Amino acid sequence: MTYTPRFILNFLTCLILPLLASAGDPEVTVTRVENLPNRLFYFDDTPVVLFHDPVRLAVMRSPDEGKTWSPISGPQEGEAVRLIDHPHNNEMAFIIGRDTTHWVTYNQGDSWQSFETPREASLGASMLSFHAEQDGWILFQGRACEDTGLGKWGGGKSCWDETYYTQDAFRSPAKLLLAQTSQCLFARSSPAFVNAPESLIFCVAFDSSNKPGGGGMHSYKESRLYSSEDWYENKRFVDLGIGKRARGVVGLGVVSKFMVAALKVSEGEGAKRAGGDPMHLYVSTDGKEWRQTQFPHSALPDLKENAYTVVESTTHSIAVDILTSPSANIGTLFVSSSEGTYFVEALPDTNRNDYGIVDFEQLVGLEGVGIANVVSNREEVVGWGEAKKIKSKITYDDGSSWRLIKAPPTHLNGDDWSCNRENLESCSLHVHSVTTPHNIGRVFSSTAPGYVMAVGSVGDSLLPYEDCDTFLSTDAGLTWKMVQEGAHKYEFGDQGSVLVIVDDEEPTDNVKYSYDGGATWSQLDLGVTVRGLVLTTIPDSTSQKFLLIGTLPRRDSGKGGRHALIFLDFAPVQTRQCTDSDFERWYARSEEGKECLMGHKQWYQRRKLDAQCYVGHKFEDPIGHEENCACTDDDYECDFNYVRQDGECVPVGPEPVPAGTCNKADDQYLGSSGYRKIPGNTCENRSDKAKDSPIMKDCSAARPKEGKVSHVTHEFGSVITQHQYFPGSQSVLLQLSDGTVWQSSNEGFSWKQLYEKEAFLGITMHSFANERAYLLTDSKRIYHTTDYGRSWNVITAPEVPNNLGIPILDFHPTKSDWLIYTGAINCADTLSTNCRAVSYYSTDHGRRWKKIEEYVRNCAWARDARLKIDEREIICESYKNKKGSQLGGDYNPLELIAGANYYSKKIKLFDAVVGFASFSEYLLVAQLNEMAGTLSLQVSLDGYHFSEGQFPPSMKIENRAYTILESNTDSVFLHVTMNSDTSKEWGSIFKSNSNGTYYNLAVEYVNRNTAGYVDFEKMLGLDGIAVINIVANPKEADISGKKKLQSRITHNDGGTWKPMNPPPKDSLGQEYDCTSTSCSLQIHGYTERRDPKATYSSPSAVGLMLAVGNVGEELAPYTDSDVFLTRDGGFTWEEVHKDAHIWEFGDFGSILVLVNDEEATDHILYTTDEGLTWQEYAFGQTLRIKSIQTVPDDTSRRFLLIGNVPGQGEKSILVHLDFSAITNIKCELSIEDPNHDDFQLWSPSEGREENCLFGRQTMYHRRIRDRNCYIGQRVDQPKTIVRNCTCTPADFECEFNYRRDASGNCVLVEGASPLSIDTEYEQCDGTTDYWYERTEYRKIPYSSCEGGERPDRGKRHECPGLILRGGLGGLFWGSIAMIPFAFAGLAGWYYWTKGSRPGAIRLGEHRAFGDDSPAAGVLSIIASVPIFLIALGQEGWAWVTRKVPFLDDLFASRTPYRSVPIDDDGE
Repeated sequence: MTYTPRFILNFLTCLILPLLASAGDPEVTVTRVENLPNRLFYFDDTPVVLFHDPVRLAVMRSPDEGKTWSPISGPQEGEAVRLIDHPHNNEMAFIIGRDTTHWVTYNQGDSWQSFETPREASLGASMLSFHAEQDGWILFQGRACEDTGLGKWGGGKSCWDETYYTQDAFRSPAKLLLAQTSQCLFARSSPAFVNAPESLIFCVAFDSSNKPGGGGMHSYKESRLYSSEDWYENKRFVDLGIGKRARGVVGLGVVSKFMVAALKVSEGEGAKRAGGDPMHLYVSTDGKEWRQTQFPHSALPDLKENAYTVVESTTHSIAVDILTSPSANIGTLFVSSSEGTYFVEALPDTNRNDYGIVDFEQLVGLEGVGIANVVSNREEVVGWGEAKKIKSKITYDDGSSWRLIKAPPTHLNGDDWSCNRENLESCSLHVHSVTTPHNIGRVFSSTAPGYVMAVGSVGDSLLPYEDCDTFLSTDAGLTWKMVQEGAHKYEFGDQGSVLVIVDDEEPTDNVKYSYDGGATWSQLDLGVTVRGLVLTTIPDSTSQKFLLIGTLPRRDSGKGGRHALIFLDFAPVQTRQCTDSDFERWYARSEEGKECLMGHKQWYQRRKLDAQCYVGHKFEDPIGHEENCACTDDDYECDFNYVRQDGECVPVGPEPVPAGTCNKADDQYLGSSGYRKIPGNTCENRSDKAKDSPIMKDCSAARPKEGKVSHVTHEFGSVITQHQYFPGSQSVLLQLSDGTVWQSSNEGFSWKQLYEKEAFLGITMHSFANERAYLLTDSKRIYHTTDYGRSWNVITAPEVPNNLGIPILDFHPTKSDWLIYTGAINCADTLSTNCRAVSYYSTDHGRRWKKIEEYVRNCAWARDARLKIDEREIICESYKNKKGSQLGGDYNPLELIAGANYYSKKIKLFDAVVGFASFSEYLLVAQLNEMAGTLSLQVSLDGYHFSEGQFPPSMKIENRAYTILESNTDSVFLHVTMNSDTSKEWGSIFKSNSNGTYYNLAVEYVNRNTAGYVDFEKMLGLDGIAVINIVANPKEADISGKKKLQSRITHNDGGTWKPMNPPPKDSLGQEYDCTSTSCSLQIHGYTERRDPKATYSSPSAVGLMLAVGNVGEELAPYTDSDVFLTRDGGFTWEEVHKDAHIWEFGDFGSILVLVNDEEATDHILYTTDEGLTWQEYAFGQTLRIKSIQTVPDDTSRRFLLIGNVPGQGEKSILVHLDFSAITNIKCELSIEDPNHDDFQLWSPSEGREENCLFGRQTMYHRRIRDRNCYIGQRVDQPKTIVRNCTCTPADFECEFNYRRDASGNCVLVEGASPLSIDTEYEQCDGTTDYWYERTEYRKIPYSSCEGGERPDRGKRHECPGLILRGGLGGLFWGSIAMIPFAFAGLAGWYYWTKGSRPGAIRLGEHRAFGDDSPAAGVLSIIASVPIFLIALGQEGWAWVTRKVPFLDDLFASRTPYRSVPIDDDGE
């Protein structure tokens, strides 16, 4: 094409204005343009710059770093839609055209060749993907469309993406790789990802035979990940290690040496109720083996969209930031292990912006050094909406530790700061970071060794940008100095020998530069006045030439355009090139003993600050030199199958032995020391033996041969009083009666004492964050862990712990750092006249405490796992009279106070109470009527408004004790004591409606004990099944004191109770000596159970129950009882062994273990076929076993026996049993081929009169009884298959404040008021067409019935404001795709907290008790919801276009955020 002078003048006014300057002055050249660029980049290691005009859709080129510019010779004006550089080849660049014609340059833009593609480019995805080594291998993402005729006016299109490939950079036509794709990339798209095959390509794709559905889009549920090594002549489904369930892949990318894939799993209504769409992240380091990432659960609750950002990562780990305070854009930074799977907290309270960008950046060329900003007043920001107070911190060890940045010694003019710089908390340097960018590229550093610049302020927090000054460090942030007042843009050149700054607060006609490390500055006049927008140079900062982009005042715009590209050349200033004597050796991290990191010291040769010379060596990055250090403990990590415990690596269990060894029992073998050098670490072993050298071990400690059980015995010097597992891990804690605490990180295989000089009062597990535990002392020291015991730290409590029987710690269900601590003042002396309990709260995990109230009996967070009320509300039982001693016996009314905003706004709920409990979704209060001396039950669903529990007229409970029983079916089971005489206690069980206000009698004469606990237990994992024991002779027992107990079972959630069917014969094949019609199975209940953790059932073993009992007309003594098993939820039973035994479930029920509970024994019994056959295993010592334990969810194959040698009750023996070697065959579940797998379908409704319960029939996959295989921890529990039933009257209950009358109709309770009939705000959620007026009925929330009669629906109304009834259109998805951080994920499950005592919740107790003490009888079925949000964006800087409209993707290669493209509909 021929460019006319007129066109050139219109497009690029060549007003080249060389300024008159004397010799040795910098050179300034101004080029005016009409439009600012949206893409400007240098070809790496060249002086060539390309400029994309987004208005004219044209490209210009400069061969001399921006001094002169000319249009390229390729596309016409209006054809260049997008400009893309080749990230791995500095000769190539690409221009994407409007249709199927595009252009490529192979010579840095000097000439351009057009090429055709079969499809136009897909603008909604990464158009081009590159291979890091084969620069001719390129993938092109095209868009195919066809007319459907289904549009509103007969139009409409269906579109999909297709991927094409070239092996010669489009010199020949591109070929189809795969159709129906959303994204394809080379495994080796990153230079660091070297372990994958060279030709391996991954594609996120859909079924090629199916066109997109309604709206012209595929469903993300059908997206799968495929791979190929032959350009998709053959493709392989990538199952991510989870089989055919690996669907819904919505993101794929390479971050350093890690490949990550985001999987969005559809979980239906269950996911919606839990608060988000499930999202899983998988990682691979070779493109073949994939692992799911694991984040600490404390980071996961309440995470929403824009919450997960992949920040700068090294070849050793991935760094991510997770949004932990959504309303305030505050996060927590996590760093992964070397394999990219397990993440640990690195820095809490990180600052983020609305687009998910995090204030974190590593310094270039310096391993382990980074700067981050944190929010120091998170509590005030989240709670009261205060402005953020930002503090800056720096790390020198890859985030392991952080410290505030020390302020410069003085102000620029030599004055002292207004604060004491020795007190870093109130006087340190804080700097603006990447969330508020004022230039392109990196914020703080370049390749100039050790040079760091920033705009910031000195004080207790960061000031606004316009109130800040400009600072410089020449030693990687260790020391700083102010170099200019006011905010400036800055850039480094000639490896740091020249520094250039330009005013960033107002228009200017000059820049300043320094050749002596900022000691002195010279001014360079520009000849024009501009508002500086960008100051840049070549990416490696080795040139003395810079480019300033700015906007002229309107009066100066003239014909040439209002914007200016100002070329600055400082080469004339220094005419002598530096020699060896002008350089110094500069070491990174030379302070505080941090010289060695990753096993070496790092140093650079750099120009002395006062040397009068230039470095030169243009396009040559500074070379970092390494000196290896001697290896220390910091250079090693735990070897495979070892875990870190209190600073040491311990085995997870017996390790496999090398083949050919251990032929005799007393042989030894060469095994792992437990350590391995961290990948990438270069330290040198300078001792006789390296830490990772193999060591000789006894074969007796090795893993047994397949089919064998093994054990290890541990003796403790005093009695084990408490044991706690960390759910979801292999860590266990023990407390002994002597106050010592021991820890095992391998399920009890080995043990280590924690803090030998401490005496501990107890162990408290965090109720909602599995990875957290607390060791309480008699002082203000509390030891805590946030990583399953891998490390322990100290919290300083505000007071010593109380000795008043009040829970010491209370935990928040969604904010793991939020604690309530109740201590005591002046209570050490029993004669104290002012002993009182005082409660404090902390929202930063004990770093700061604020007082709640004094003279309290209990303070707790009002919110519970399912009680979704104000998360900042605190409820206290507070004594009315704030005087005297709480140890005294004088009556002092307990008021119930609810405090919003962390108790700052107090509301008295009740004048006098006996206690309160948050249970399931209810807040229950026992109100005391002081005048009458009676009790009433008050129920609330929001923590502020209460309704009195209504009981049948003949069943008054004012003067009766009651116990709240366990429930997980959206209703309350309440046991009301009808006979409270000692040893004669029994009562009635009432069941409430779903709002807990109206109670119906469910069953009478239910047994309880003196402590208030009840023989009532629900089956875990199956809805509606419960077992009780009733007193069959209440009148006789009242006289004789001898109860005659009988067992009853319900399969319809308390609707009916029946005797339990006895088995026809006993375990010896003999018939029972009981032939009357009243013969049934009787089992011992909770009130008799010595080990409260030995529940009948297990959440992981569906349908299985074990019990000790007898067949007869009444329950026999425990010692006359035998062991019974049911496999169908209690419909049929079989006797599996004689004599009473205690039991435990393992591996989802594939292993059952029994041990004699009547006398001392030297063996256990176990079965792998659910009791068909039993095997005996001797552990070599006769012990009186007190309990069997395993992980809380019963998924492990390792168990602990806790007991003692007969006659030595002052000591404990612990036996670790390992069944891992009894089989190496893993069970297979095949939905597609159910006749050839190891599972069967079973439903509890098969033996039930009612086919449906809660509106559904449920079927379960469970292992076939006699299959010789294990299920394993890493295999998901068998899935349930639900068929929803037609709604019947049983699926509805009375609305709030209504109750059923004698005819079964719902009528308003006398004196109560109905709720408003308007439910628009509840039902209209943006996707619902209609809302219905409220009636007397409501659908039971737990029911999932469909259709049928709907008495809960009144008059129908249309929902207002609903526009897109047919689904979301392409415009919606296109706009969402521009936000790079828009994924939400959730994974949830229920587990049984076996550290709690099942059976009852008594009013006055609380969930904080999770130990074995008698006062800790709290059952909790906890919904543990680990949530992580994914924010893997296509354009890491796309949000900048809103801040600085012309900046689309400037210098993407220098952006610190990794780009992981997402398909459109994946959002």
